[in-house]
Amino acid sequence: MITLGQLHALSLELAIDRGPVSRKEVEEDLKRIRKEYGKLDAKKKRYFDKERLINPILDSRIEFGDPNTGLKRVLVGIDIMVGDLLMAKELGREGKKFDAVIAHHPEGKGLISLEDVMPIQDDIAVLDGVPVNIAEKLMKARLVEVNRWLHSYNDYRIVDAARLLNMPFMCLHTIADHNCYWFLKNFITKKNPKYLGELMDSVMELPEYQEAARRNNAPRLYVGDKKSRVGKLSFSGITGGTTGPKEIYEKMAIAGVGTMIVMHIPDEHRKLAQKYHINVVVLSHMASDSIGVNLLMDEAEKKGTEIVACGGFIRVSRV
Repeated sequence: MITLGQLHALSLELAIDRGPVSRKEVEEDLKRIRKEYGKLDAKKKRYFDKERLINPILDSRIEFGDPNTGLKRVLVGIDIMVGDLLMAKELGREGKKFDAVIAHHPEGKGLISLEDVMPIQDDIAVLDGVPVNIAEKLMKARLVEVNRWLHSYNDYRIVDAARLLNMPFMCLHTIADHNCYWFLKNFITKKNPKYLGELMDSVMELPEYQEAARRNNAPRLYVGDKKSRVGKLSFSGITGGTTGPKEIYEKMAIAGVGTMIVMHIPDEHRKLAQKYHINVVVLSHMASDSIGVNLLMDEAEKKGTEIVACGGFIRVSRV
């Protein structure tokens, strides 16, 4: 049986191996943070988030509960609300005990730490051909906006409910998105679609998107049509926390990007992509999130854990 802590650790290792940043760079960043922590005085260490010393993907963590909790049965959702936690407890009283609840979208410290994972988008932009100095400077301005939003948000509402209900609770956000990024990049690149219509046909081979279509939420073309040529593909909209800077589209066009693959896109950003003649393929948000979470839940299933889906999670086992 796998434990809560072991599942988080295994998921993190997979994310590091499959994400857009090399393991060497990740380890160097962790060394830098540990060195900086060592120089802090006792007062500053008191408020330091020690998860930073071991976890490079801070929006994905165990928010409440004993890491040694064995996982025979877990409730998993893209979004977990207080009602889902109560449902887990109620089903437990009916003899269907859940050992933990797992969310994709972050809550608690994970949500507050969202801005810490967003610079990953800089690395993806560099892979797309955007100079790193430009990507970094554009992202810095966007991080200020995100920081202001998160500062006023009620981050701990769900975590507090989990604590009161004594229900172990973990969030796997960018950890799962890195796995989705790896999976889709490999899958679509191997298909080598020339036209957007071929690309759309390819993604519809995946059962998560088939189920999304049955739910009237199939992948869509937001810019371009089926006869548009794909050109240079960017997977920049699959991982990296949340929506990045709107100014990046002009730079991506200059870098030669022909088509962006994203989970979602604000309309203001869509208009800018259109302005700079970049095709935009919007893969269903919940279905795309489900791909990343499924790859992680498969690891738990291999260890004998029963996975029960809720909260928009489309469970597809590849075990």
